[in-house]
Amino acid sequence: MVNWWLVGIIIIVLVAVISFVIISILNTYQKQATTGREDMIGKIAMVKEKLAPEGMVLYMGELWAAVSETGDIESGGEVFISKIDGLRLIVNKKGKE
Repeated sequence: MVNWWLVGIIIIVLVAVISFVIISILNTYQKQATTGREDMIGKIAMVKEKLAPEGMVLYMGELWAAVSETGDIESGGEVFISKIDGLRLIVNKKGKE
């Protein structure tokens, strides 16, 4: 004898799992990719060469030329990346975003 309640519950669970997977896949494809330049804005970089107002910062293991909008920043300080101008980062002192 077939237990129809058990068959119904299994079908409901399978439909729910498949629906969740499909919705997750669709949401992933609808998101705008943020890589490269767009992803850098708002992130923190470490000052490697004093910014007076130009110098070098380290972001994700890469050295970048940078210009400070908030005056001189000593080596070892942290800065926020506010803009990108070509291959130069425009940065602000951490806490002055």
